[in-house]
Amino acid sequence: MKIIYNKIIPFGRGMYVINLFGVLFAKGPCNKFIINHELIHTAQIKELGYIPFYILYVIEWVFRLFQYGSSLKAYFNISFEREAYACQDDLDYLKTRRHYSFIRYVKRGGQR
Repeated sequence: MKIIYNKIIPFGRGMYVINLFGVLFAKGPCNKFIINHELIHTAQIKELGYIPFYILYVIEWVFRLFQYGSSLKAYFNISFEREAYACQDDLDYLKTRRHYSFIRYVKRGGQR
């Protein structure tokens, strides 16, 4: 995974890394768990295609925003994020991950 370190992308104070089209933009060093989290997103992106992934991501975030009334809770309850956070500590996860595994996280309540 290509990692670009910079102070501009991702935008905003609360964001440390962002995966854009399989390239990781980071404001500082990334440990193996952050990289694994983003590699899970890259697998999701490859399954759905770049544009459909980002469209579904935003649609689900908006839905979760109405559901939870908080942008942070909405973010943590997006199915793509829930899969990535749940499995980021398993460094072998991508070796056994089934395609479209994020679907398992759509209905389950998280409310992180």
